[in-house]
Amino acid sequence: MFRTEFLPEAFALKGEELAETTALMFGRRSYEAFAPAWSQSADHADYQDLPKYVVSTTLDQDALIEGWGETRILRSADDVAELKSTEGGAIFIHGSGELARSLSTAGLIDRYNLLVFPVLLSEGKSIFSRASQDERRLTVRESAVYGNGVMKVVYDVTS
Repeated sequence: MFRTEFLPEAFALKGEELAETTALMFGRRSYEAFAPAWSQSADHADYQDLPKYVVSTTLDQDALIEGWGETRILRSADDVAELKSTEGGAIFIHGSGELARSLSTAGLIDRYNLLVFPVLLSEGKSIFSRASQDERRLTVRESAVYGNGVMKVVYDVTS
């Protein structure tokens, strides 16, 4: 990502996501990486008042960053499913690849906002689980390709 030419339009998806976001969700490691910086960042000031959820079986309540708005720890995919069944808007997951994979496997992801970079790596983590699971169909909501080779694809999970 950092070695790809920066074009503002190629990264506009992040602002579009923020406009829809009513809450943020993190896995423990991503929360521990992002929260100390984002809670103090003028670039992330819009996140300040959003409710935040951290899905972790190990994070203690006293490890939460104070002064960064309401933050609640969820202990399982069942807790996420319960949250999802309540009234509310879009909850965006930032980073948190393992969390996203586990919630996808549990059928708890409704939309994928993807930026695909023109780089092939010899190894890395998959954004999707390799576990045997039922087929899920995706419908393209939006797509674009930018001059720096970045491709934006927004998929809705339809089944």
